[in-house]
Amino acid sequence: MDFNYIVIEGNIGAGKTSLATKLAKETNSKLILEQFAENPFLPKFYKEPERYAFPVELTFLADRYQQLKNEINPRDLFQSKTISDYYFVKSLIFSRKTLKDDEYSLYKRLFDIIQQQLTKPDIYVYLHVTPERLLKNIRMRGRSYELDISLEYLEQIQKSYFEFIKSHPEMTFLVIDANNLDFIQNTHDYLKVKNAILEQKYEPGMNMAIL
Repeated sequence: MDFNYIVIEGNIGAGKTSLATKLAKETNSKLILEQFAENPFLPKFYKEPERYAFPVELTFLADRYQQLKNEINPRDLFQSKTISDYYFVKSLIFSRKTLKDDEYSLYKRLFDIIQQQLTKPDIYVYLHVTPERLLKNIRMRGRSYELDISLEYLEQIQKSYFEFIKSHPEMTFLVIDANNLDFIQNTHDYLKVKNAILEQKYEPGMNMAIL
């Protein structure tokens, strides 16, 4: 495992938290999980997105920055491994699809200032799942505040993720097609994903996992 700082990302319901948790436990790595459930505006946003988009995104921005700033010290990355189920740029990806143009312009100014102070991951793993499958996963886990998420919203977020990946060739991305994988219950699937992340070499840019 040559990577000191690994990010496991994906759309809502892709399984990023479950995979990050399992990998961190098995590799004895420090685990950072997004504290999204504490956002007081999130349930209101899913019901009235236009009204609550700006406060929900600002809250996420502040919470994510504070958490990553407190938990990731560049000097510590040389002494222990860190695995996170989100990356700070997630704030920009979601806000681009939820904010009005003038709100997004202000939001991005704040984001650009803050982002410079945070450490970038050694590898960014993206779990790709179709919006239809994501919607099924979301319904199965049954979080009440997620039940109003639409297929169109998931499609927009997915498109935004790939736009981000394509626009940052200096970073190392690994895209894993997780549509037919059960890396939580199926040991064989998990080992394939684990090997793809930890045992392979990748060049900067977008890499597709061969499982």
